[in-house]
Amino acid sequence: MVNKIRIAPTPSGFLHLGNVLSFALTAALAQRVNASILLRIDDLDRQRANPAYVQDVFDTLNFLEIPWHEGPRNMQDFESEWSQLHRMDLYQQALIQLQQSRQVFACTCSRSQIRSLSADESYPGTCCMKVLPLTTDAASWRLLTATGEPVLVNNWPVGIQSASLPAAIQHFVVRKRDGYPAYQLSSLVDDLHFGITHIMRGADLWASTLAQFYLSGILKEDSFQQIKFHHHDLLLGDGHAKLSKSAGATSIRYLREQGYKSADVYQQIARQLGVGETIADWQQLAEAYFGHRSF
Repeated sequence: MVNKIRIAPTPSGFLHLGNVLSFALTAALAQRVNASILLRIDDLDRQRANPAYVQDVFDTLNFLEIPWHEGPRNMQDFESEWSQLHRMDLYQQALIQLQQSRQVFACTCSRSQIRSLSADESYPGTCCMKVLPLTTDAASWRLLTATGEPVLVNNWPVGIQSASLPAAIQHFVVRKRDGYPAYQLSSLVDDLHFGITHIMRGADLWASTLAQFYLSGILKEDSFQQIKFHHHDLLLGDGHAKLSKSAGATSIRYLREQGYKSADVYQQIARQLGVGETIADWQQLAEAYFGHRSF
């Protein structure tokens, strides 16, 4: 089997230092396992997707000299060939399979309603027993999940780990209220479609990993179980908070406009990681990161 790994940003904001750390570690993992790199831009959140954010993906990767071997080379190429909108039939096939096997239910709960019923914003199961038609207007589709059922994850380099879906992700959404497939489903389908063998992602996506492994079992996609996942530490900002686009983390675009060179960006990431070495490129950043952690 040919190894393949992917860089898969969402165009919902300008990329920040935390994104760059993940990209650098992805490129290093690809080099280590002799894998090609796919660039996949996840643009199914139609309310937040923005052409300027898509262009920022190309600008950032080129500025930081992070390579990719497959996928769009520019904005025009992305829109004409690589947008997730071109793969809607694949996502729909998975949704139909879930519908036919009666693994999903319609839910009309809004986020504000869920927040009012659940302190940790986990779904309280309000619509599980209502048996609303899946054609209900503005209803999302949620997966019927079994509480406490073990999920086996190929968590590299540890090996196979067993965990249960956390409460916050029970009955997770597979089709959004706007009719578009949700991230957990579209990401899984894309990883299978493109033949991904390794995935590097932040530790904050551990729950998503569990959800996707769980969903792959429901869809009987055994090949997904073979994908090796590695969850890297997060780059934290002020107050040890996770960097995020929505919280206004300093963007690479802003740093570039302020005259930062690529080496300056990598050095700033190294400082926030507490790595003392002089860092000039993604290879050195990854080497310094993995030098302090098992891999």
